[in-house]
Amino acid sequence: MAAGDIHRMAAAFTLAGLLVTLTALALGLQRPDPRATPGPVVEIRSYNLKPETRQRFHEQFVRESLPLLRRWKIDVVAYGPSLHDESSYFLIRAFPSIEGRERMEQAFYESAEWRHGPRAAVMDAIESYTTVVIQPNDNALDGLRATMQEQK
Repeated sequence: MAAGDIHRMAAAFTLAGLLVTLTALALGLQRPDPRATPGPVVEIRSYNLKPETRQRFHEQFVRESLPLLRRWKIDVVAYGPSLHDESSYFLIRAFPSIEGRERMEQAFYESAEWRHGPRAAVMDAIESYTTVVIQPNDNALDGLRATMQEQK
């Protein structure tokens, strides 16, 4: 990979993180205070998919990954293709706490159902991803869920 490509990729990741943060702020989400009592958190994942894989990724997500996440009691708030390009995808999940997120994700990602199920196809389509975890205010999750319903 050329140095220019590395710089462009670093700039893209920085921009993606900034966009996720600005979106979170616009939706009324707030940054958790580490001294605060643990409470619900929202995880926002932004995936950069390999060229020409997004439609297949989305179909596979809806058919296999989403039901699997739901069986594992992971609260999927919203998901889908990004509106701004042909290779971005997002997944928003809610968890009871930071610790709950870590525990639930570890159990899910270590499960045979994930490892021997959709994992290989999912990972093969992903070029890179970034994760942001924030604490929602009272209306943020309802707003995100409503947006997802409107897209269906």
